[in-house]
Amino acid sequence: MISEVASIVRDGERAALVTALQRVAAGDRGALQDVYRRTSAKLYGVCLRIFPDTDEAEDALQDAFINVWQKAGSFDPARASPITWLVALTRNKAIDRLRARGRRVMAPIEAADNVADERPDAETCLIGAQADARILACIDVLPTGDATLIRTAFFDGSTYADIAERAGTPLGTIKSRVRRALLKLRECLA
Repeated sequence: MISEVASIVRDGERAALVTALQRVAAGDRGALQDVYRRTSAKLYGVCLRIFPDTDEAEDALQDAFINVWQKAGSFDPARASPITWLVALTRNKAIDRLRARGRRVMAPIEAADNVADERPDAETCLIGAQADARILACIDVLPTGDATLIRTAFFDGSTYADIAERAGTPLGTIKSRVRRALLKLRECLA
């Protein structure tokens, strides 16, 4: 019984999508919105498989829906289900975008001398790593509760109010404990 109901729902969804695509072919913008509402999540997943970067995937999905608008007249429900057609159209558009991105105009190798490396040099990285190690060592010297407060507030990004709520402790108490822990850290680092 449940499988029969699911089948009826799928058939109804398919028929609605076929009708919407036919209306898109006739230039109905509202029908394109309907197709988008019904299929964008699935088609976005297709784009994400090709472009792990969400911005690129969103751009590819937009390109795909522009393509749907332009090619809806070529959809034939006798040849493919609407979702199969939409997935193929989206996948092909995303792959075309990926290929086009790979064909960037390259500058001559001689221009590489003029490109600055934005990353810090090795000495700066080493100094930063040593400073990080000192801070972590000083945090480890703090009493366990204070060390946890410092890590939660400054490394996890929790607010004092969040910490107080989770700990079931008054906000003023949390602020005082963090302040004392910071003073101990400053002494340790001096």
